[in-house]
Amino acid sequence: MNQRIIYPTDDGGVSVIVPAAECGLTIEQIAAKDVPVGKPFKIIEASDIPSDRTFRAAWTADFSEVTA
Repeated sequence: MNQRIIYPTDDGGVSVIVPAAECGLTIEQIAAKDVPVGKPFKIIEASDIPSDRTFRAAWTADFSEVTA
């Protein structure tokens, strides 16, 4: 699966969910199950996640147009 689910953390960061390839669920089902209730989220391509994790705590994302 080449998609990831992102959602904002309570402290202003971004959480990334990496689905297991053989879990048997769609990306939407995984988001419904794993994203905390009431949190906005986005489904994005894995290639959109920075490969350098050095400053991961400073990652941001625009959640103004998202699924909730």
